[in-house]
Amino acid sequence: MTTTAFDIPDPTLRPADQVAQALGVDPEVGLTDATADERLADEGPNELRGRPPVPLWRKVLRQLQDPLVYLLLVAIVISLVAWAGEGGESWPVDAIVIALIVVANAVLGLVQEAKAASAVAALASMTAASSSVLRGGRLRTVRSTALVRGDVLNLSEGDSVGADARLLSATGLRLQEASLTGESGTTPKSADPLGGPTALGDRRNMVYRGTAVVQGVGRAVVTSTGMDTEMGRIAELLDRTDQEPSPLRREIGSVSKTLGLLVIGIAVVVMAAIALLNGVHDLTDAATILLMGVSLAVAAVPEGLPAILSLVLALGVRVMARRNAVMKDLHSVETLGSASVICSDKTGTLTRNEMTLSRIITPSGRVELSGTGYRPEGEARYRPTDGSEADLVREARNVVVAGALANNAQLLEEAGEWTIQGDPTEAAFLVALRKLEDAERVAACYERAAEVPFTSQRKMMSILGHHLDEDEHRLFVKGAPDVLLGHCDTVRCGDAVVSLDEAQRAGFLRAVDDLSVGAYRTLGVAYRDVDVAGIPTLAGTDRPLLDESAETGLVLLGVVGIIDPPRDEARQAVAEAHRAGIRTVMITGDHPGTAARIAADLGISQPGQRVLTGADLDALGDEDLRRAVLDTAVYARVAPEHKLRIIDGLQSHGLVVAMTGDGVNDAPALKSADIGIAMGITGTEVTKESSRMILGDDNYATIVDAVRQGRVIFDNIKKFLRYLLSSNLGEVATVFFGVVLAGLIGLSEADESGAIVLPLLATQILWINLVTDSGPALAMGVDPEVDDVMARPPRRQSDRILDGRMWRRIGFIGAVMAAVTLLTIDAVLPGGLLHGSGSLAAARTAGFTTLVLAQLFNALNSRSDESSAFRHLSNNRWLWGAIALAVALQGAVVSVPFLQAAFGTETLSWGQWALCLGLASVVLWLEELSKLVRRRRHSRARSEPRERP
Repeated sequence: MTTTAFDIPDPTLRPADQVAQALGVDPEVGLTDATADERLADEGPNELRGRPPVPLWRKVLRQLQDPLVYLLLVAIVISLVAWAGEGGESWPVDAIVIALIVVANAVLGLVQEAKAASAVAALASMTAASSSVLRGGRLRTVRSTALVRGDVLNLSEGDSVGADARLLSATGLRLQEASLTGESGTTPKSADPLGGPTALGDRRNMVYRGTAVVQGVGRAVVTSTGMDTEMGRIAELLDRTDQEPSPLRREIGSVSKTLGLLVIGIAVVVMAAIALLNGVHDLTDAATILLMGVSLAVAAVPEGLPAILSLVLALGVRVMARRNAVMKDLHSVETLGSASVICSDKTGTLTRNEMTLSRIITPSGRVELSGTGYRPEGEARYRPTDGSEADLVREARNVVVAGALANNAQLLEEAGEWTIQGDPTEAAFLVALRKLEDAERVAACYERAAEVPFTSQRKMMSILGHHLDEDEHRLFVKGAPDVLLGHCDTVRCGDAVVSLDEAQRAGFLRAVDDLSVGAYRTLGVAYRDVDVAGIPTLAGTDRPLLDESAETGLVLLGVVGIIDPPRDEARQAVAEAHRAGIRTVMITGDHPGTAARIAADLGISQPGQRVLTGADLDALGDEDLRRAVLDTAVYARVAPEHKLRIIDGLQSHGLVVAMTGDGVNDAPALKSADIGIAMGITGTEVTKESSRMILGDDNYATIVDAVRQGRVIFDNIKKFLRYLLSSNLGEVATVFFGVVLAGLIGLSEADESGAIVLPLLATQILWINLVTDSGPALAMGVDPEVDDVMARPPRRQSDRILDGRMWRRIGFIGAVMAAVTLLTIDAVLPGGLLHGSGSLAAARTAGFTTLVLAQLFNALNSRSDESSAFRHLSNNRWLWGAIALAVALQGAVVSVPFLQAAFGTETLSWGQWALCLGLASVVLWLEELSKLVRRRRHSRARSEPRERP
């Protein structure tokens, strides 16, 4: 039977081993996969209960709860009244057709909503939190939703706790528990049992779901999951305020409201014009006028715009995710496309993250290690300078042994492939150890007794090792060389320990500078023997309790150079960003020389350009820093708090800043940046939760590619907006000017019965809206790149998506559509400017068809603001599919008898089809001419020399 939480009355009051025993787990091995799977099946996933799914009938009802649907329902009532007034002898065709259009619109809305929800769910799955657990004696990374009671969590700085758990061990462990307790400070943790029941904030031996590890390391056994956690118990009390709409959504909402008011006004004017010019003689005339007004209002407003926008964003973001850039928020895409500065870390982002320990500097000389990556293959070349080669060999081995012991990484081999768990820099010591020493023998000699964890403030970490054979304790320390030297009094030369004089200190610092200039990351390694008799122990154990005070009086062993070569694609990506008007800024904790060399190699800065360090930033006031950020491309030896100041300085100039980060202390900077980017491989869970985007491959080139995709998505949004609004305006203009100019184009004399004559029927307008809106608009939403989006500067966030220039183009295209439609009607009718011989039904059918075809030509126009429609004409198969479907449906409406009866059409001759196609294509040719003029104007503007001021 699965062990449950109530088998442990209060885990805080019992020793950790008893809690683990009650949960049926060995703390040194963890659960087996089979046991974990059984418990997961029995207990359910470790997740908070979400809002219940919306039933289908509610989704259908939501599609009908729209003002435009209400208008269509009014149109059905009007048509039924008119039908009844005429005697009701035949079928109420208009009412049936409008009802079918309502159903079709609802189905389309449901499909679009379902696709958007599916895309968003897939993205949420990609950004799901994970936890490090001990399963079957090996550390594994699993989805936090798969945690079960009895799982042994491995906690380290930057982890987000996935479930409530009782601590088994804790070393310097501090957690941020503000989400549960409301206290802004960090909480120290210990594995000791408590003396009695305590408040939540004082339970020092427990860690809770949703809290964050900000310092130290520890292990804990899961006691509660899902709704049984403390977070689950107060889930109903959590803040569930609706998210503020993005600028893009606000602008689209504003446009929709403006259009709605405008269309109502136009519909009223059109109805009034029809009534005044034609008169209202009976109920049929009144119904015709009302139906036309309602249909015009429905056709003019792109009611599917919000659904199309969400779906286009979701599909675009899924494309980005397949390219290793996972956006957590759909609407952050518009900000990403506006990025004007990318602040990037160096290691693993601009470089390969294949950390290889290649140089060892000791008092007796230097050692060069061959080989790259994590495969422990390579040779050592010893170059003694101040001692014998034998001394250099001993010193080099001491360095790598100490560095490998002061370590929390793991080097693993599986099927001949070598991989790492943990920090790549630490793993480089493990690889070097295998090249120089018997790693298994070293590991068997020492047992870890205590740890002083690394922090970004101290830039050091220490391990107290217990030598099992000699029963001695030794503290192994590694850290930034300039920091570590301040803690050293002596240095080991061969087998002797001598005083570390100023000349030797200066020599090591020169060696560090030389390595840094060569793009090596440097670390110092030291040790000291420790008498544990005078050190306090953890309560209830014999384990020594260490803190930072132990890191004094150290014996320096040497300095290592770890190379991480620049990524091959990074230089090209930096150049591409520069071409797009985007600055690249490197921010790293490495030595200034290393940072400057890598930055110069990648084209981020010029050789000799100044590098600001953390100390420099501390010395600068806010105004001085604000000026400095404009021409500084490289920052080195910076702490996470410096990133906030850099971001604030850049944003004060109106720049849109994207910032990368991986450590827990990067979280505030990622939140402050316009686009916070977390590392997917090396990033901590806290960092991922604080970011808007997660890099699946920790690669700078992926960021630049994501900016490109963000710009493409934004361009596509402009495309379908331009298409929808100009097409709908064409419909409104056709009816309005068809009524006003009825005498000129021969409509007035087309019906001798005296009934009101309109250029298009209400059902025809609704059909156009149904056939030409959704399909082509969605296809343009996933349009591949047509223009070179990286050849222009970033879009300013103050720029409107629908500016004056775009509105003028929308008006121009709408007017052309109306003109060619009315010319088609005139050409078929006997009277008017162009004398034809067709009936009123034939003229309406031809005009109806011309307007549909003109909108499809407009879809080709709308793919670019300047480029010809014939550029990359065949690279969007979805658009061609949507156009083909629309043409087929229009052919059916014109040719199939029962559809002819429903929509008032009749079969067109081949000559009439050719007339419709030819006049509809005028929309394409006029826009091509307009684009040609714009391209030549822009080309002249670029070629003309600028006058000097």
